[in-house]
Amino acid sequence: MEDILRPIYQERASQLNTLGVLLVEKRQKSSQTTDSFDAILLIIVKEADKPIFIKHYTYDNHKAAMHVITESQLQEWLLFGSNRKIFEWLHNARIIFDRNEYVENLKTELREFPFNGRKIKMGLEFAKLIRRYVDGKALFEHKQFLDAYNHVVHSLHHLARLEVIENGLHPELTVWHQVKQIEPEIFKLYEELVNSEETLEKRLELLFLASEFMIHSRINIGAAHLLEVLSKKDHWMFNEIMTETELAPYSVDMAVLLEYLLEKHLIEVVNVETKGQGVFHRCYRVSKKLS
Repeated sequence: MEDILRPIYQERASQLNTLGVLLVEKRQKSSQTTDSFDAILLIIVKEADKPIFIKHYTYDNHKAAMHVITESQLQEWLLFGSNRKIFEWLHNARIIFDRNEYVENLKTELREFPFNGRKIKMGLEFAKLIRRYVDGKALFEHKQFLDAYNHVVHSLHHLARLEVIENGLHPELTVWHQVKQIEPEIFKLYEELVNSEETLEKRLELLFLASEFMIHSRINIGAAHLLEVLSKKDHWMFNEIMTETELAPYSVDMAVLLEYLLEKHLIEVVNVETKGQGVFHRCYRVSKKLS
């Protein structure tokens, strides 16, 4: 297969902009690792007009896909976990071309999963967890049980991913298989939600009680990255938080996360005077109790 695809990747490998070329081949007939293709040619480049460029090919009743992605796009996927298959591809791929051991170093970093990288990813998963939990609870209180159920399933998924990351692993497509080995208690919660014969209302009620405890017990690891960044200044306006480079990935979940941390007394409000009498800027800082 590599011989057939060689003309496609050789020209790109010769370009200084190309950092690595990897080949992912379909191993089993039913495998979806390669998105039903017989092979994926993954080409990582330093820069490009578009962050993602994809071409499909056919040959001898087989089909292949070429994915050209920029280094920045790859790093975004790895940080946010927004393209889960990229972890499988990097893990299973055969390295065809590797400029200055870029791909080997990347794979080593993924295996070792440096603590700082874990801390950021845990923060992002925790923020998504809180968003789903808070929105789900509000829907539950308004007796919108089916919509609440959808949010609870997602919140448990983020809780599972948080647990996997805390244990130094990257969440894979089979995250529930991973978490069953690492933290059976979370897996049991998920099973009870899906398989219990209780009414949906009762299942959700029990899940919210159990989830509250589990979330609270993980608040220190989940909020560690955010609190570390916020501790760099005495207080922050909300817009300053949103435009801080290190915190930009939290984006739409930030307001809900801050309110949750306020309730838990990890963050406190600082009122700063404005020109309007009796009107204050609502600012935020890490609780003095934690200083």
